[in-house]
Amino acid sequence: QVQLVESGGGLVQAGGSLRLSCAASGRTFSAYAMGWFRQAPGKAREFVASISRRGGNRYYADSVQGRFTIFRDNAKNTVYLQMNSLKPEDTAVYYCAAGGNAYYRARNDYDYWGQGTQVTVSS
Repeated sequence: QVQLVESGGGLVQAGGSLRLSCAASGRTFSAYAMGWFRQAPGKAREFVASISRRGGNRYYADSVQGRFTIFRDNAKNTVYLQMNSLKPEDTAVYYCAAGGNAYYRARNDYDYWGQGTQVTVSS
């Protein structure tokens, strides 16, 4: 089992920045690829970004490419999502997830999920 706890969400104006953190406990953090997903009201949960076990490979949704950066610190059992140039359409609950392969983007490819952190971007 892996327990994941997100933090760092909040209210920010359009054009601003936030950094989300996801702290993991339980089984070996470095054994898992990590992903960030988000879910806006009335919409399906969607892939945002993922990172491989050692951080060498990163993948992004087209909608956040160039604005968001995912990175991890295996010594701290933490994965981060740096979000810059935020837009109102980035408003959502953001979830981190642990899985087997960062290349895959479907919810079913991830085995463990956090409870989510709310990000609200005002215009």
